[in-house]
Amino acid sequence: MQLPISGPRRGSLVCILAAAAPLAGSVVSAAEVTLPTVSLGAGMRTSFENFDNGTDKSSDFDVDSARLYINGSVTDKIKFTFNSEYNGNELILMDAIARFEYSDKMNIWAGRLLPPSDRANLYGPYYANNWAVYIDGVQDMWPNTAVGRDEGVLYWGQFNMVKLSAGVFDVPQTLGPSDSNAFDADLLYAGRAQIDLWDAEDGYYLNGTYYGDKDLLAFGVAAQSAGDYTAWSADFLFEKKLGNGGAIGVESEYYAQTMSGPVTDTDYDGYYGLVHYVFPTMGPGKFQLLAKYGEAGTDGSPTITTTELNLNYLIKTFNARGSLFFTEQKSDAVGAQKYTTIGLGLQLQM
Repeated sequence: MQLPISGPRRGSLVCILAAAAPLAGSVVSAAEVTLPTVSLGAGMRTSFENFDNGTDKSSDFDVDSARLYINGSVTDKIKFTFNSEYNGNELILMDAIARFEYSDKMNIWAGRLLPPSDRANLYGPYYANNWAVYIDGVQDMWPNTAVGRDEGVLYWGQFNMVKLSAGVFDVPQTLGPSDSNAFDADLLYAGRAQIDLWDAEDGYYLNGTYYGDKDLLAFGVAAQSAGDYTAWSADFLFEKKLGNGGAIGVESEYYAQTMSGPVTDTDYDGYYGLVHYVFPTMGPGKFQLLAKYGEAGTDGSPTITTTELNLNYLIKTFNARGSLFFTEQKSDAVGAQKYTTIGLGLQLQM
């Protein structure tokens, strides 16, 4: 979720707090008192969906996500992030990060945060390219405590075209597609390496697209391990500006994990590919066409395939965009049902 370093991942509303206080019978002016700079931000994703599984149909409105972001500076090198999310059912602590940022090459973060993982986990739903992110069983499959986050500590650094990160984290007791398997370790080790051959992507967080603001050719690999559990991924992003003000892009990922059990080992893997085209400006924004296809499953079990189509309208990139979306999920098991969804989505951030 590329969560910003000042806002949803980048904040918006900046409040500079200054105060005047009486001292020794005199009044100290605001210019003489320096208090931390605090940035506030908020985001929401809401949708209307029509769902059909071949037997039952339903339609409903949802608040898929609502977030509040707070970022502040303790000193010029020590900073703090606090983010929360309402997911339609409960209010969740998303991030609580103590950030020690000494240079591009030396950054230490601690608290609840996103561990090194795939691009998709590092951009989240608000900075994803497609609307129905995380339904394909490929993205967001890493173990996590909440919203892709875990408690722990990590290092990250940027060396021109290369970005590196590594950390140690607590782990939940069970794991995604193998919930019957409990972890046999208390700590999870995670790392990621990425190279940007064209334009660089600054900071720890990433985007699923830059809508033509950058020329991207990026390759990333990530791995995590906790006792008998191991997982790794490889991701790719290509994006090219066009002379007419539009852009084309391709994103893909392969993910695999193994969980060793007392009787059998569980192997799970999947992949997806996404292509998109951003048209030149039309009215206050730009139209975008997008298609995505993915497959995932456990060895010896049916494979789940996911297809998604989007017609998006980008008013202000990630801060104001709407989506007409279609998704279809089906299994190759005999007699399996097919699940389709058609909907309208709206995302706003400030």
